[in-house]
Amino acid sequence: QVQLVESGGGLVQPGGSLRLSCAASGRTFSMYATGWFRQAPGKEREFVTAITWRGGSTYYADGVKGRFIISRDSAKNTVYLQMSSLKPEDTAVYYCAADGRVRSYYGRDVAGDPKEYGYWGQGTQVTVSS
Repeated sequence: QVQLVESGGGLVQPGGSLRLSCAASGRTFSMYATGWFRQAPGKEREFVTAITWRGGSTYYADGVKGRFIISRDSAKNTVYLQMSSLKPEDTAVYYCAADGRVRSYYGRDVAGDPKEYGYWGQGTQVTVSS
């Protein structure tokens, strides 16, 4: 089992920045990748970004490329999501998720599918508003 705890959400003005953290505990050695998803009221959960633990490969949704950066600290078993140039449409609950499967292939299609992740955090609210 892997436990995930997100932090860093809050209220920020449009154009501002925020950094989210996702701390993992438990069988962290089994994690292949960690991703961020978000869900706005009345909308489906959508992929934001993901990173693999061994190679550090990153994947982004088109709407956040150039504004969001995902990174990891292996020593702390923590993944970060640096969000800049935030827009009101970025408002959502942001969830951290971990993929614990053994994989021979990993690409954008896998990274972006919530069904590929077996572990989820409780979510943290991000509100972008003036």
